[in-house]
Amino acid sequence: MSILLYRLGGWAVRKKYLLLIVGIAVLALMLVLGKGLGSSFNGDLSIPGTKSEKTLAVLNQSFPQANATSNATMQIVFKALQEETLDSQSNQQKLMGLLDKFKRDPEVLEIRDPFQYGSLNASKKIGYATLIYKNKPGEVPESSLDLLARTVEESRGAGIQIEYSDNAGPQEVEVGGIAEAVGIGIAYVILTLTFASFLAAGLPILTALLGLGIGIMIIMISSNFISMSSVSLSLAVMLGLAVGIDYALFLISRYRQNLSEGKSIEQSAALANGTAGSAVVFAGMTVIIALLGLAVANIPFLTAMGVAAAVTVFIAILVAVIFVPAILGIAGERLRPRAKAAKTTKPKSDPASNAWGRFVSKYPLPVGIVAILLLLFISYPALHLKTGIPDNGMKSEEHTERRAYDLLAEAFGPGFNGPLVIIARSESETDPQGKIRQATNELRSLPDIAIMSEPIPDASGRLAMLNVIPVTGPLDAKTKELVTNIRDKATDILEASHVEIMVTGTAAMNIDISDKLNQVLPRFAILIVSLAIILLGMVFRSILIPIKAVLGYLLTLSATLGFIVFVVQDGHFSKFFGIPQPGPVLSFLPILVAGILFGLAMDYEVFLVSRMREEYSHSGNPKRAVLGGLKTSGTVVSAAGLIMIAVFASFVFAEDTMIKSMGLSLAFGILVDAFIVRMTIVPAAMMLMNKAAWFYPKWLDRITPNIDVEGESIQSKNDHSTP
Repeated sequence: MSILLYRLGGWAVRKKYLLLIVGIAVLALMLVLGKGLGSSFNGDLSIPGTKSEKTLAVLNQSFPQANATSNATMQIVFKALQEETLDSQSNQQKLMGLLDKFKRDPEVLEIRDPFQYGSLNASKKIGYATLIYKNKPGEVPESSLDLLARTVEESRGAGIQIEYSDNAGPQEVEVGGIAEAVGIGIAYVILTLTFASFLAAGLPILTALLGLGIGIMIIMISSNFISMSSVSLSLAVMLGLAVGIDYALFLISRYRQNLSEGKSIEQSAALANGTAGSAVVFAGMTVIIALLGLAVANIPFLTAMGVAAAVTVFIAILVAVIFVPAILGIAGERLRPRAKAAKTTKPKSDPASNAWGRFVSKYPLPVGIVAILLLLFISYPALHLKTGIPDNGMKSEEHTERRAYDLLAEAFGPGFNGPLVIIARSESETDPQGKIRQATNELRSLPDIAIMSEPIPDASGRLAMLNVIPVTGPLDAKTKELVTNIRDKATDILEASHVEIMVTGTAAMNIDISDKLNQVLPRFAILIVSLAIILLGMVFRSILIPIKAVLGYLLTLSATLGFIVFVVQDGHFSKFFGIPQPGPVLSFLPILVAGILFGLAMDYEVFLVSRMREEYSHSGNPKRAVLGGLKTSGTVVSAAGLIMIAVFASFVFAEDTMIKSMGLSLAFGILVDAFIVRMTIVPAAMMLMNKAAWFYPKWLDRITPNIDVEGESIQSKNDHSTP
């Protein structure tokens, strides 16, 4: 692979202007196609085959009029201020006048006002109206949404508080906002300090943006043909931007090193592509495999997220090994590092090492123990991890959706925001509705049920629907316990009276999604751990290094989950990170973080340890190999880690709770992995293992393919001819 990339790098330098034109043309073409086709993201986070999804299918078939997901709906929530009530004559006129304005919208199918449909609370101070649109959720025209927002805003301040929440609006996709701008700005500062050159600092960002732009357009176009959520695009932007900058950073660093050694522009770019480029391809493909591995969960929305992110990483690899060498050829000698002033005094330290490397090599055991104990301490909160899907109750109070959520909870109880629907089906042909009433009455004795309606029969008479309002909110542990109790009770009822009891609703579906993802996580972890051992064994020709890498990754993962539980779930420092309300960790965050951090952790392992192996192959001295690897790659890996942290952390500014929690967890995960695991535990462990780190049985070496990530096949030939 390294020889192929070496030749590709030389060719790219020779065709530099043509490749630059091609890159810009491809981006322009994708932008035109993307603008023409638009995007069609959705918010579907369902998992086919779960109990709640099966129950929902029965509900939609037997009670089509109760299918709340078939049409987009909007709840307008009202609260009378001071001593007034909503049913006073003046307030009724105000509310009906407001609702009459919505009737002018041709997209509105039906309006259910609070007086006709009895949606006022007991004190008559709070109520809600429901707007039902002709369109499906996410397909309501922007003009209708603007009309609603404008009308509500104009009607506020008339003695009535008015808020709204909905499932009508399109999935908002924001690309190029404050998060990306902040991340790019910090990355540029880090690159400037790393390269001591404004030009060199700008090139990784330019090439990353080229690849990111193409990748984003591919995803947006694909959303018209493949079901995916807008979270998929946000994740793809995070990863595409971070790895795009990092991969270019590694190549440019190697190119500048080659220039400083007296090589020509073309030779320097070709060698950089054959060495650092090989590591980029291997590391990038590891990230892609980890992302595509999310498909083993057999969860459609998670698979789509993995595929979308994999697309941007793949484009970043292509840009790195094709367009970066061309850009290097254009920049040429302007990227040559400035010569350092000669020192007249003899250096006091080994020039083949740095201060951090010497410190770790001097105290490897205590350094390793302290780092491991620190990560275990951070991991402790993960033992009480609870997962769920964030709802409007976890949004900031600045959002009207949160205020509407709070008003409904105040009026009808917390459980009103997460109602349950029970379907009862009788197997008896004799008085099935009587059997259903008798069976469902047994559920009324369960704790934490605030309201339970009477059974509503379907057309066949053998099936009935009941609405249940829990005492607690949809994300409360007691609501989950209630769903579990209903399902446990259903087993006894089925045996005793031959009536099948099924439960669905938002809260039940969230519970099933979380349970399913938690079940899949161990299987996914076993898959990627096995993959890491095999791949790293092939790369480094070692038994112990892959095991050490995997153990380090597991420490990274557990510490990241512990930190997220500590902040997001337990609420510590939540205000500092802009998290408005503590709550369960995003249900798919653990498995998503496990996959992404695996790929990125292997990135840093490859970039760092491959240089150690290169040094060891030349000197045969394991200690010198560790010191040399830390000196030559440590600075670049540290800069790459800081860039990734900056990019991921910038997404904490996002309004969406899901995006915020993903950015925070990935930023902390990279902080732990790059600086505590790879830059501290790895060299300490390598020092302690000494030559045993590089042990590899001869019989296994003969049957193992030679990946040659370090580009030994190029450097061993000492080929300085034109690539």
